[in-house]
Amino acid sequence: MSNLDMNKKIEIVKELLKNIHRGESVEEIKRRFSDILSQISPFEIPIIEQWLVKEGISIDDILKLCDLHVELFREFLKSRELRDVVKGHPIDLLMRENEWILKQADALALYASALTRSRGFEEAKNILDALNVVLQNLRRLRLHYRKIQMLIFPYLERRGIVAVPRVMWGREDQVIVKMRQFSEFVSKAFNRLDQMVINSIVDRALEIAREVSELVFRENKILFPAVWALFSEGEWVAIDEIANDIGWLVDVGEKLWIPKTSPVMPYEVEATITHDQIDKLPPEFKSMALTHGIQPDTYKIKRDEDIDLETGFLNVKEISSLFGSLPLEITYANIDDRVKFFSESMFGRGFTRTKTIIGRRLEYCHPPRLEALVRKTVDEVKSGEAKYREFWTRVGDRVIRVLIVGVKDDSGGYLGTVEIVEDLTDVINNVDEIKKKILVL
Repeated sequence: MSNLDMNKKIEIVKELLKNIHRGESVEEIKRRFSDILSQISPFEIPIIEQWLVKEGISIDDILKLCDLHVELFREFLKSRELRDVVKGHPIDLLMRENEWILKQADALALYASALTRSRGFEEAKNILDALNVVLQNLRRLRLHYRKIQMLIFPYLERRGIVAVPRVMWGREDQVIVKMRQFSEFVSKAFNRLDQMVINSIVDRALEIAREVSELVFRENKILFPAVWALFSEGEWVAIDEIANDIGWLVDVGEKLWIPKTSPVMPYEVEATITHDQIDKLPPEFKSMALTHGIQPDTYKIKRDEDIDLETGFLNVKEISSLFGSLPLEITYANIDDRVKFFSESMFGRGFTRTKTIIGRRLEYCHPPRLEALVRKTVDEVKSGEAKYREFWTRVGDRVIRVLIVGVKDDSGGYLGTVEIVEDLTDVINNVDEIKKKILVL
């Protein structure tokens, strides 16, 4: 337990701030003041920072404490420190992203506190400008949560651990929605900046900063140690490959983690949890995960008749029915510009096409007056001059959009051309009604 009261802690942090201002490193400060710092919880730092704002210390100076906040947070979690996490491993990068997120949340709280002591409209506006910049930076944390939700959670669910992902995703989603709504509120606040609006901004900013910090704590203290104990190297390889495509909030730099196994997707995991693994789970995670018992998901998604489409598995009947259920029609011509496939939509017919066009030259499927245009368009997408070309036309009283798109393999090699036909009459004729139906998810 701490032997220092809050006033004493504030004075200590002031002294630390002076040392930082003189250019002393956070590591050196930690070494010199380790005994005192051990009595300051990382959760007290934001409270102390807000007191410093009230005392008139500049935001720029207090922002230098953000690194100290992160260092204290890391020290606070040492009892749960993950051993042997190699630089560049997904867990390493996710924890580094959390450090970045924590700094942004800290800065948001600081500017909110500064707003309460602003004098006059101009000063308040300048602080609000800075707060808004931090808020927009912080909103990028959605990239972090997407990796957690789409890459980490499926492996837990496969093992029958469902409650933890649902609860955490719910909290993450709440924060994302609050930040979006707060961003909209802030953008409108510049035109009506009075004390009531300022108070609302402060309250909402501090609430978001607190909730984001709590999410960082839950991930670092509970989620990451749990998945570190549960996941195999093959699972981490798959997570790493997809995470690199999604992108990171931090500079990845040189990766020292060099896996020696193939990626393992969730549906390939033998969904069992050993007693040894359960013993290694953090107590909070174990309690949440085991409350309702664990029933591994043993469903086999891939069947013998399925075709591996890289992003999933479908059999011929499913593929045929899927194309017919789309609200659009496609015609595919191969690299030699010969029609190889077309679909018919259950939503209505755009252009007339029959089985007799299979093998026909693509341009011959159009009136002679359009032949040159079709040939030119195909040549443009084939050469890479354009990724696609868009045309609008009418068929009777229907408004049709036509997309001509080049189809390429993973290495960029040209495979063929697809013509996509959509009936957008109802959208064109009811724009205002469509806008009313738009939901921000």
